Parts: sequence; C-alpha cells; structure tokens
Amino acid sequence: MKKAIIGRKVGMTQIFDENGKVIPVTVIEAGPCVVVQKKTAEKDGYSAVQLGFEDVAERKLNKPELGHLAKASVAPKRILREFRLENSDELNVGDVLKADVFAEGDRVDVTGTSKGKGYAGVVKRWGQAKQRASHGGGPVHRKPGAMGANSTPSRVFPGKRLPGHMGVERVTVANLDVVKVDAEKNLIAVRGAVPGPKGGVVFLKNTTKAL
Repeated sequence: MKKAIIGRKVGMTQIFDENGKVIPVTVIEAGPCVVVQKKTAEKDGYSAVQLGFEDVAERKLNKPELGHLAKASVAPKRILREFRLENSDELNVGDVLKADVFAEGDRVDVTGTSKGKGYAGVVKRWGQAKQRASHGGGPVHRKPGAMGANSTPSRVFPGKRLPGHMGVERVTVANLDVVKVDAEKNLIAVRGAVPGPKGGVVFLKNTTKAL
C-alpha cells in the first residue's frame, strides 16, 4: 500500500461541486498519527511502520503498552496500527502523518467496525425468506426452518446461518473518492458512507480496486 492513516468518523453531510451538484460525504478526522515503531527488511523481514493515534491517559494503558510507547519517546496513544507503506523506509520513529497524506481525487478503502444490532433472527441477519403466512403457517413465519441433520451427521455444521449477534464486525468499503481534504483541521471528506457509528475508529488506505 502507498498511503494510510487512522481516523475517527465525525458524521455525514453534503457538499456541492463546481457544477452545483450535491455530493453526500462522510467527514473523517484523520490524524495526526505518530510513527511509534519502524520495521525493516533487514531486521524483521519486511518494511512497515506502526502508527499511533489519539492521546490517552496513562492510567488507561497497561505496563507493556506504556513501555512500548516510552521506548519510542511517544506520548500514550489509544490506538496502534501497523501499515506497510510505500515510503516506510523513509519514515522514522516520531514522524507525524497528517490528513494531507491524501489529496482530492484519491481513491481510498475505508475499514471500520459496523454498528451493533443486537440479537437478530435469520430474516434480518441473513436475508432469508419468510414462510408463507396462511394455510397452516403457524407461529413460525420468521423461524429458520429445518436444520437438515439426521442420524448422520447428527449435528449442525459450523457456519450454518442461524440467529445470533448481528453487527460489530470488521467491514471495508472499497474505492471511495476523496472529495475534500482540510490539512489544518485534519479532516477528510469521502464520497458515500463508511462503516460504524459517529466517533468510530476507521482506517484509510489507498484502494486496491481503482480502475
């Protein structure tokens, strides 16, 4: 990957382009991110940097985390994430990456944690069809139906689509346009929606699916 940054989802709004056309955008507070650790091909077998985002009180981190950050002479950070950047070899511990690593017109993949929707049935969770609502359907219109397991194998195979906890999953939305970048306020506006609630942590990186 060429470029990446950590941020928080601020919310959605709309802006107008030069032709007066409305563009729905998600505003992301991206960075500043500090390089906490650098990995090299000679020592670790690959080149990468670990970025830290958002200051946090020392009491909210454990001793190994505090020691890791103290070794880099970096203030306590809430979120750490490693990226294999194109210019990893040029970066050093303590360097700061801001929103201007991206520019208007870039295409990005945005990864976040989806909103939690609690315990959901198969109709909502997996989009399964309901049973017929008349002629003996009974009180089972939204039930999953038969499991299809008899004496062999006498069990339900793992991965079967059943009711359960819905949401709170890692989701990536690919190939979104960067519509606007405000380097002074560390804001990036991307076209469309991104996963997660307002205030949720998101990771931006240049897309792997650009045409």
